Amino acid sequence: MTERRVALATFALGAVVLVVAGAVLVPWDAVPGGRVTPVPVASVLTPEEVARAEAFSRWARLWSWSSLGVSVAVACWFGLTARGRRLVERLPGPWWVQVPLAVAALTLVGRLVTFPCAVALRRLRLDEGLTRQSWTAFAGDVVRNEAVTIVSTSLAVLVLVGCARRWSRAWPAVVGGLLAALVVAGSFLYPLLVEPLFNDVEPLADGPLRTEVLRLADEEGVAVDEVLVADASRRTTTLNAYVSGFGSTRRVVLYDTLVASASREETLSVVAHELAHARHHDVVTGTVLGAAGALAGVGLLATVLGAARRRGAPWAGEPTSVPLVLALVAVAMLLVSPVTNGVSRQLEARADVDAVRATDDVPGFVAVHRRLALRSLADPTPPAFGQLWFASHPGLLTRVAIAQRVGEP
Repeated sequence: MTERRVALATFALGAVVLVVAGAVLVPWDAVPGGRVTPVPVASVLTPEEVARAEAFSRWARLWSWSSLGVSVAVACWFGLTARGRRLVERLPGPWWVQVPLAVAALTLVGRLVTFPCAVALRRLRLDEGLTRQSWTAFAGDVVRNEAVTIVSTSLAVLVLVGCARRWSRAWPAVVGGLLAALVVAGSFLYPLLVEPLFNDVEPLADGPLRTEVLRLADEEGVAVDEVLVADASRRTTTLNAYVSGFGSTRRVVLYDTLVASASREETLSVVAHELAHARHHDVVTGTVLGAAGALAGVGLLATVLGAARRRGAPWAGEPTSVPLVLALVAVAMLLVSPVTNGVSRQLEARADVDAVRATDDVPGFVAVHRRLALRSLADPTPPAFGQLWFASHPGLLTRVAIAQRVGEP
């Protein structure tokens, strides 16, 4: 079987698994009665609150979207021209040294050209009181983020280049399988290897709140020995919580800002939402979809690389192919954002439904999500394009409508 046929077969297998898994695992009918109409903004926020959130969001979108656009443009500038190839050719060492050096160089160039946008966005967040983090601590976070990106990307690209050199025809299937396995391993190990780089966590202190949380977990059938609290206040004033990992690494984590400032009812509503993610194994769902997407993506990438090679582009087994690989991945990630974020919004909607049902407290749900939106200055009426392409959660007005629908007698 030729490389092209293996690539197409790999893409087809990944696409089939992705579609089937999406159909079976994603709750496309999460909200009872079907799609809801967002409530009027005036029923949730005052005109002054809306104006402040919209003013902040306009500038935040400008800097975020500009950063994204510039980063993709720079990746394509290196990957779709001879510039990237010439850069890699100047790097020392054998191929397995040149590959991570190329990844590091291109990643750092991308960070440097977008750093002014990051600084402007942080300046905006400081002005609005969304963070109290020092510039030194901010720089440390940037360095850690880039280190994680370089290490994880280098590992994936080393697998691709190494397999292409070892199996000149079958490499798309081999790489697709290995990267799918890496997605699963990464999801499992993320709470142990990556989260500690950015936050310290400790168990929720003994007291009435911990008792209520564990009772709620027991009622919802979720095995939880401890609920953890992260020291998020050192970098943000916003409120949040999340579930990460699966199996023995699964954890429910609350921001210390939430525990410190939200009422008991509001905190329990947030916990119920996160417990719903745990009960439905949403991290596993995302991992399965990510693994299938990796398999399909490698097949498609190999097909494009093969076509490009016939027009003079580097072979996948050469380090000089790294800029083209990174450019194609950057474009692909941007194009599939509506799909990945659409899936995320469905999972979040189901968790919202379950949170209202578990607590039987619509006012508490509305109050905490109003508080979350105000503390993060989330735009209550974002542009439709932005919501479709970049929003991983339903908007505030939609979440209130979901709660009211579920709470109807």
